[in-house]
Amino acid sequence: MSAQASRVAVKPAIVKSGAAGSATFPGSDSRKYNYFEPKGRKATHYEDMTVDVQPDPERYLLQDWIISFPDGTPTYFKDWTAAKSSNWHKFRAVDQEWERTHYQRQSTICGMVQNTIENGRKSGAPARFDAAWVKILQNHLGAYKHAEFGLGTSTMQAQRYGYTQMVNNAILTNSSYKLRFAQDITLYLSEIGLDLPDFDIPAGKKHWLEDPVWQGVRKSVESIMGSNDYLEQYFATNVVFEPLVGELFRSGFLMQAASAQNDFITPAVVSAAEADYERNLANTVELFHILGEDPTHGAHNIALFNKWFAKHADLALDAANHLQPIWSQPRVKVVTFNDALSHAKNRIKGIASELGLKVPVNLAS
Repeated sequence: MSAQASRVAVKPAIVKSGAAGSATFPGSDSRKYNYFEPKGRKATHYEDMTVDVQPDPERYLLQDWIISFPDGTPTYFKDWTAAKSSNWHKFRAVDQEWERTHYQRQSTICGMVQNTIENGRKSGAPARFDAAWVKILQNHLGAYKHAEFGLGTSTMQAQRYGYTQMVNNAILTNSSYKLRFAQDITLYLSEIGLDLPDFDIPAGKKHWLEDPVWQGVRKSVESIMGSNDYLEQYFATNVVFEPLVGELFRSGFLMQAASAQNDFITPAVVSAAEADYERNLANTVELFHILGEDPTHGAHNIALFNKWFAKHADLALDAANHLQPIWSQPRVKVVTFNDALSHAKNRIKGIASELGLKVPVNLAS
């Protein structure tokens, strides 16, 4: 055999490593270096910053997960949720929020809330609040902040288990909004308390722990926090608890009744949370719609979501009904609990319709 033939016959062995580089991938023949399939014609800044930021052996890595837990579970594991997907990388958050844009929006909201409180205090507004309303803010808005904190803690824990950065990002920003709003309430009550004689700041915690009105809400929140499935936590928070309890109390009571009690500060503070929820809900519906329409696992997922729906709707409706006495406490009454609950039920029916889910019997009426 000639030297030339010998050189041709000998081929170097392929050594796999941790380097990225599958044989082909979207954009592999492009000088723009797009290694993923964008949702639109061009990749957005959000997609550039989130898609495939965390590695996935099924897409680009030549070897398996580099780090695993002691029991062999990989760094990211699909079985951390009972939901299934043919392509976990398909989801894109509707609000397209990533780290920088999220910080910017949070900063804007914090500035708005602080300016509202400062201007209200400068004008002497808290002193003009109706006395019965002051007690409601002290006892019940002070209690509600614990629900927001609980859901923020729950989604903070849940985001770690998402299989892709896009899913993680959406759940984490959800958590951040919840924790910020709990802080907004804490700071708001502390500041107006400076202008209100005998305002009891710790009273909210006592009502949260002991008042029968809030025990249904505690049970609902703690059930969400106790779930071992991160997508169940995300689903229960935005599809069930928020419309039936969160919006019910925020929009159906505080924002409706406040002005009649000479309070124009609280609705401005609370309105930030309502805007937060619209963004969180849009992201949630997008993700669960994709999973429900999955060509392989759609039927399985819909059955699973209906199971979660029924479980958490029972708890959330019970929580909502326990809150009913609060609607009778303002001196000037402008909205009834039944009207607020009816609106909440219609809201949750609309969400269920978007996701193709069956509305539990106790919410149908």
